[in-house]
Amino acid sequence: MAANKIDIKEEVRASQKLNEADAKKILKAANKLIVAKGKKVSEFSVAVNIKTDAIEAMLGPTGNLRAPTLVIGKTVVVGFNEEAYKKLFK
Repeated sequence: MAANKIDIKEEVRASQKLNEADAKKILKAANKLIVAKGKKVSEFSVAVNIKTDAIEAMLGPTGNLRAPTLVIGKTVVVGFNEEAYKKLFK
């Protein structure tokens, strides 16, 4: 993040497991959700309502929030995809 001159306001250690309820709280202040799973990138509009498939996409097989999870303004990004990150940090 330092290479892109991005300040981290809050960091949550991986040992602190975040669940479905935490994912919903994160999305309440968002308009857009981007979920990266390997090369697949999915986008969800969450401005009006939060759909179950958006929440499920954020969670891993254990039911915990996938990492990394970034909140950039009103956009939430879950998972890592280099191309998606490049678009966000232009």
